[in-house]
Amino acid sequence: MRNTLTITAKELQSYFVQPIAYVVMAVFLLLGGWFFFVLVRRFDLLIHIYSAMQNQQGLAGLNLNQAVISPLLQDLSIVLVILVPAITMRSFAEEKRVGTYELLLTAPIRTGEIVAGKFLAAAAFMLIMIALSGIYPLILAMFGNPELGVLSAAWLGMSLLALSFVSIGLFTSSLTQNQIIAAITCFGVLLLLYVISWPAELGSATLGNVLRYLALPEHFGQMLKGVIDTTDIVYFLSVILVALFLTQRSVESARWR
Repeated sequence: MRNTLTITAKELQSYFVQPIAYVVMAVFLLLGGWFFFVLVRRFDLLIHIYSAMQNQQGLAGLNLNQAVISPLLQDLSIVLVILVPAITMRSFAEEKRVGTYELLLTAPIRTGEIVAGKFLAAAAFMLIMIALSGIYPLILAMFGNPELGVLSAAWLGMSLLALSFVSIGLFTSSLTQNQIIAAITCFGVLLLLYVISWPAELGSATLGNVLRYLALPEHFGQMLKGVIDTTDIVYFLSVILVALFLTQRSVESARWR
């Protein structure tokens, strides 16, 4: 456990030494702020339009969670598809490039501790970034009346989604010493998991159900609605554990070469 925490502390510190971490965080929060402003402005405009038309049914149908929070997090999840590869690409690839990978593998540390330490560091960075985006629902809570239960489920889903992305990014980084290749491969895998359910309606019902289950948006979308289902939790945890297992096997194979 001590080795894992040591690697975690070293990796987390290295994130904030490199300028890319600040760039990623700034881009994520700036885009989130812009999306939030546009969605709130649109929500306010709809209120004025329905009020002017005395459309009580339309006013009753307006919901802060559905009109602002849900599309905001959906947009930010797409942003993470682009930004997470930039954060995770250096985890193992950089070690291989500068020649410290061999030193790490020959140290009296288990490969599982190496993988766990790097995952915890990247996960901590992502969770810090997502926690900072919590300023948006805080603003809504101060000036509006959002459903706090739905907000909690939505941010839990966002956190699990980000951790799934991180675990996949670590795996792709462990396969190569080229950071660009690692980032592009990670982006391709994440994009595939986003669009894999698109042809679900074209095949058999069984195939369609399998493709929908494998698609990240299907599970994330349920949590955006405030529904915390064990099926969705198990899915995200399975993605994380499988990706980390494959990463560990990849690192272990390099140790015995």
